[in-house]
Amino acid sequence: MKPILVLLALIIITRVQAQTAQYPDSPLLDSLLRTSPALAKVLSHPSTYQLQLIYTQINRDAQNVPHFTQHTYHLNPRQYFNPASLVKLPVALLALEKLHTLPTTINRNTILSTGTAWRCQTPVPFAAPADSNRQATVGNYIKRMLLVSDNLAYNRLYEFLGQKQLNDRLQQLGYSGSRIVRRFAPCDTAANRHTNPVAFHTPTGDTLYTQPAQTNPRTPAPPLGPIYAGRAYKAGDHIIHRPYEFTTANNLPLPDITALLQTALFSEATPATQRPHLTPVDYAFLRQYLHLTPHASQFTPYTSPKYFDAYKKYLYYGRRPEAQPQAGLRIFNIVGMSHGYLADVAYFADSLHQSEFLLSAVLYVNQDGIINDATYEYDTIGEPFLAQLGQLFYQYEARRPRRYQPDLTPFFEKYP
Repeated sequence: MKPILVLLALIIITRVQAQTAQYPDSPLLDSLLRTSPALAKVLSHPSTYQLQLIYTQINRDAQNVPHFTQHTYHLNPRQYFNPASLVKLPVALLALEKLHTLPTTINRNTILSTGTAWRCQTPVPFAAPADSNRQATVGNYIKRMLLVSDNLAYNRLYEFLGQKQLNDRLQQLGYSGSRIVRRFAPCDTAANRHTNPVAFHTPTGDTLYTQPAQTNPRTPAPPLGPIYAGRAYKAGDHIIHRPYEFTTANNLPLPDITALLQTALFSEATPATQRPHLTPVDYAFLRQYLHLTPHASQFTPYTSPKYFDAYKKYLYYGRRPEAQPQAGLRIFNIVGMSHGYLADVAYFADSLHQSEFLLSAVLYVNQDGIINDATYEYDTIGEPFLAQLGQLFYQYEARRPRRYQPDLTPFFEKYP
């Protein structure tokens, strides 16, 4: 069989597998979505925009224990989307967990240096700047990821964890469809299996702990098999007229990242075998930076105007620089934006109406079908759609009757 025919056959097989794994649409969700004319363009072209949604209602009992009811729309864990920066949340969770396996003198504020031992690795030498926000620490790397989705910070924690340990732990926690095997850097599959040596230091430079370079003997198998998308892709200055391959890319299905956010925020409602071993202080730290905007965080690297309040808030605010925070509303979220895929996975806590819910969404905005050409409709279609979507559910939840009003105090704590 000719190579092009093999490629087409693989694409057909992938599409058939995707079609057979789709969840049934929730009647509530289907009817609610159709009440908003602003959503009609995307909803009327499901194959073009590849929209997937999870809306999770939260109802508290008399003891304020949350109970979760999921409603889905076009949800299909076998329909690939590039998770992009969504992978930063599981990496943050597992990096905090790994700290607890190290000597007790080490915590998230201990200075971390990164060496090199293989190709496609970059160093971060030991340094102790006066501004503690600019130190290389696990805590600061997590802040950078959650506040502005910093890619270099993700790379450092991917290397701290090591590819094998990272993926083994995801499997242990029950995320069998997830696979995180890439830095955000132009490294090939083999280079991503090799991760850097790292060391922790006192502020004066004494070494507290060293971790040698690690190698995963074998990249975890792609859970979806061969994956191709688009009609063409750009490589350098050339357009390659065949679909772009995502087979060796990261994979994080929407149900998995939704469950990970839910675990980060409602750890007590997650079975012990399905959550990382973190302390209440760890979870409070994650809540703080999943919610805060760059300026509100008072994190000194992000004081410039380019890091506006809605910088990483797609649902409800649409990532508009002029958007003003809604009084009484806190959004705890993680986002992804790459190759035309746009995603936001969020928890809304509304003190004004005493309401709360989770909303996860991903869509594909690449009208020309060419990947890597930097021509995507993020700001004209994707972000406005997500803003309208978040506002629709915010308004619906504000009116939805509840037997017991939730105590949202943990989500409105004042940060030190």
